[in-house]
Amino acid sequence: MPQTHEPAIELEDVRFTLEGNAGRVEILRGITLAVARGETVGLIGPSGSGKSSLLMLLGGLDRATGGRLRVLGHDLTAMDEDALARFRRGNMGVVFQSFHLIPTMTALENVATPLELAGVADAFDRAAEELAAVGLAARADHYPAELSGGEQQRVALARAAAPRPKLLLADEPTGNLDEANGRAIMDLLFGLRERHGATLVLVTHARELAERCDRVVRLRDGRIEGAAPARAAE
Repeated sequence: MPQTHEPAIELEDVRFTLEGNAGRVEILRGITLAVARGETVGLIGPSGSGKSSLLMLLGGLDRATGGRLRVLGHDLTAMDEDALARFRRGNMGVVFQSFHLIPTMTALENVATPLELAGVADAFDRAAEELAAVGLAARADHYPAELSGGEQQRVALARAAAPRPKLLLADEPTGNLDEANGRAIMDLLFGLRERHGATLVLVTHARELAERCDRVVRLRDGRIEGAAPARAAE
């Protein structure tokens, strides 16, 4: 999907602080960043740099403690939990490193669930279509425990893509996979992004995955250390 000048994400001096037994911990210390619609951005940096926390803020799964955060034209800091859930359901797909599939549901049911919650009439037909797109049509009736790690991540990708989100967020999507499965998931992730025309922001330690993005943003100690076209970032 071609990029446009209209931003999908706008962050101005975004801060995220947690209160712990040892006092305040500053996770993000003033992040200012814009992501264009249709752009693919990789968030990289050492462990503890704030990458996953930033992704969770973008998904409305955590709340910023300072600054301004707009996603797809909506101010997430002004929304309550119910409004955030509705917004996320209608506009975002999220893929986690640890899959987060519902163990008592089949692959098909896992993919169909967010569609049913959104009131999609053909939820199971669309879920079957998305499973076929990730090569799992024959595994639709299997439960997560009956699937390999690579297959479970494919189900998670299908579930994220099924609502046809405008924004796709992925947190270390290849982190729990071997090299071959990781490469397959990379191909599927970017293929789904192209098919649905979504903006993609992903957290990764995998150089190969970061290099496939339009731009890489490097974080360190809760701040942006640098941003560059992917192949110039390493």
